[in-house]
Amino acid sequence: MDHEKTFYGSTVIGERGQMVVPSDARKSLRLKKGEKLLVFGVHEDTLIITKVGSLEKYMQHLTQKVESLKTIINQPS
Repeated sequence: MDHEKTFYGSTVIGERGQMVVPSDARKSLRLKKGEKLLVFGVHEDTLIITKVGSLEKYMQHLTQKVESLKTIINQPS
């Protein structure tokens, strides 16, 4: 499934500031009870929520790309 193009529905902020992730999103993204999520504020009114593990994998990928670029940049012309 192409997650970046999926709309899972809506949620409401409760009295204690909590929200519920829609069931279809939890199932599709394999979110488990107690799983830690990171919440980022971007722009004026946009939130991005991601699993900690997903961010760690992305950071590892970026680190590898940076190292590859350093090798290319440091090669003699």
